[in-house]
Amino acid sequence: MFYREAGQFKTSYETDGQIFPIRQDRLAVGALLALAFGVVPWFASEYWFSAILVPFLVFALAALGLNILTGYAGQLSLGTAAFMAVGAYASYNFQLRIEGMPILASFALGGVCAALVGIAFGLPSLRIKGFYLAVATLAAQFFVLWVLTKFPWLSNNSASGVITAQKITLFGFDINTPVRKYLFVLSIVTVMALAAKNLVRSHTGRAWMAVRDMDVAAEVIGIPLMRVKLLAFAVSSFYCGVAGALYAYCYLGSVEPDGFSLDLSFRILFMIIIGGVGSILGSFLGAAFILLLPILLDSTLPALATFLHLPFTNATVSHIQLMVFGALIIFFLIVEPHGLARLWQIAKEKLRIWPFPH
Repeated sequence: MFYREAGQFKTSYETDGQIFPIRQDRLAVGALLALAFGVVPWFASEYWFSAILVPFLVFALAALGLNILTGYAGQLSLGTAAFMAVGAYASYNFQLRIEGMPILASFALGGVCAALVGIAFGLPSLRIKGFYLAVATLAAQFFVLWVLTKFPWLSNNSASGVITAQKITLFGFDINTPVRKYLFVLSIVTVMALAAKNLVRSHTGRAWMAVRDMDVAAEVIGIPLMRVKLLAFAVSSFYCGVAGALYAYCYLGSVEPDGFSLDLSFRILFMIIIGGVGSILGSFLGAAFILLLPILLDSTLPALATFLHLPFTNATVSHIQLMVFGALIIFFLIVEPHGLARLWQIAKEKLRIWPFPH
């Protein structure tokens, strides 16, 4: 009843091809953007900006990149953190080596470098798939970190490979406060998320989904597997590269190769599993869940332990977090493989007929 499309007629190709064809979706997205851009900057604290909102947006963008490759194109990857590292270090070097380089151009070129690396490590997808491809992309994780450690030129001759991000200046305006960094990251993530939403509805997105469902049948109907798969690796790595640049410049400020470890790749993979594989919304829901759950457990478990007189230590709390993550992944894989995004879709379907039973 609240989500019914009755009376919303599509009278032109433009209305039929809208990113959000249903009026309720357009209103909801508009209200959410108005809240994020107009209300949150006035009421959130610096802690929320620095520790929750900015990392949430960065990880959501990285999860979105992985979701394009794994969820829409069906190519399993475990090298997400490596592509983020390429984007971060490439953006740093573009800013360092080329005087007057705009920061957005550095981020874009860092994403392009990550896309090229992604294409190189996506070549095995032409012959192998599934877990074998995951192992092949796992090689990118170790190879990229080895290169960043063994070639000091990439880190401006830093002995440990640590880089410190330069200050961000956009059109002569310094982005040096938490709220400014939040708005900067939010603007980039919004544009790239809408672009991804439009891309997966295009001819390219349909080709990715055809390859994901059955690559042999896709090849029979004329879809070029090599171009489609490598394009998926390129676009996914570009998104991860830009996320890595934002991770270094707007979240941490200084990064090292070990900061882009395999643990980070698995963390982003967990985001799309819990949020929903093959869903733009699922990338954001999964990132929010993975980021907020440890904060919730850190605040509730010590109080629960005190109430029950249990000897909980910080190590115990961290172990319980890992156990909860593992249990949730098993739960979603068995009960709801499409994750939180599917639960939201079911809720919208219920709203279409509420309060009537049929």
